Amino acid sequence: MKKIWITVGIILLSAGGYSYLKYESQEQELLAKAALEELIDEADDVELEELLYGIRINELEIAEGLVGKNQTLSTILSPFNVPYQIIDELAKRSKEIFDVRKIAFNKKYTILTPKDSSKAQFFIYEPNPAEYVVFRLDTVDIYKESKPVELHTREVAGTITRSLYDDMVSEGVSLSVINKFADLYGWSINFQAVQKGDKFKVVYNEKRVEGEVVGVEDIQIAYFESSGRPYYAIPFEQNGEVAFYDQDGNSFKKAFLRDPLEYTRISSRYNLKRFHPVQKRYKPHLGTDYAAKTGTEIRTVGDGVVVEAKFTSANGNYVKIKHNGTYTTQYLHMSKIASGMKPGARVSQGQVIGYVGSTGLATGPHLCFRFWKNGKQEDWLKEEIPPSEPILSQNKMAFDRVKIEKLDQLANIPYAEDKETILLTRAE
Repeated sequence: MKKIWITVGIILLSAGGYSYLKYESQEQELLAKAALEELIDEADDVELEELLYGIRINELEIAEGLVGKNQTLSTILSPFNVPYQIIDELAKRSKEIFDVRKIAFNKKYTILTPKDSSKAQFFIYEPNPAEYVVFRLDTVDIYKESKPVELHTREVAGTITRSLYDDMVSEGVSLSVINKFADLYGWSINFQAVQKGDKFKVVYNEKRVEGEVVGVEDIQIAYFESSGRPYYAIPFEQNGEVAFYDQDGNSFKKAFLRDPLEYTRISSRYNLKRFHPVQKRYKPHLGTDYAAKTGTEIRTVGDGVVVEAKFTSANGNYVKIKHNGTYTTQYLHMSKIASGMKPGARVSQGQVIGYVGSTGLATGPHLCFRFWKNGKQEDWLKEEIPPSEPILSQNKMAFDRVKIEKLDQLANIPYAEDKETILLTRAE
């Protein structure tokens, strides 16, 4: 068992000051040494309080495991001599904190049992890497806690060799950040047509728990170079809101998101002479099709009011949203319409309104997205949406200071080829 010295401050003070004391006699010096040694001996007998999940475990046995297939709270706890009545009471009491029916395969759990007993005292379940639920078995008490989260800043640079998605993933960038990046540049860059040699840089914070990444925060600054042309995304607070602006102070923010799905593939475009794959005849295709797996979240591209949310034989499950007096959008072939979507419901940009499917006249799972401007269906991919307000004249100097700082930060993030050059130079 680990030991700890108590009253460390006193001991150090005594030991540190000892060499500076001038004793009047050898006897006083010997007495002082003896008193210090006695204090150290007493401290050495005090046990260190060992904690796990905030629980003192000095007198507890620890058993750790992963939930097996089809395992329940009952099958996990039964071998540890926990009565069924206690397990049943735990299940009833825990519903508002954590429903035990959601205990899932391959999730970690820990069981703590007193060394002088065969009956478990604590069951701790980790629904995700950042949280844990404690079930105290002797008092039938349940509570949820969060683990300490550390923020780690990542600065990533890369060159396109295949696609934005593939090359960002190869640099260890999470899908969440890729989606944020694609949304940020959605109206500036056509990521369906990026070229080899295009470059990107992005700075963001990762949330880490015990060294494992459990989430990310918003992008702090970004850069994309397309065919040699630079696109900087510089954060600046204006009118109480932090938004992104280019190097000339123009806003990246638009009234609409570029795509109704997060980073995905366009499978069919607006076409007035398209051959319909189901009806086997030439028929105008007045929408944009996005290929995606069944169940993929569909989001409204802008704020608005739901005007229709229903099923028809051609459109399948669909939602139609009026954004203002000029723009209306429609989302077809959903596997399911999201809860709360009904005529009159207000929606916010990016809100999930349904899920990709193949209902209606569809050969496979995809989203058909339709766009109206002044009552006429238009080609969404050719539409020019006006940006939000640029940097105001009174904020120009402050923005320029931030811009210089952020551009310096980006300039100091090396690409892989730059790192190799630096290493070769150092080797020489």
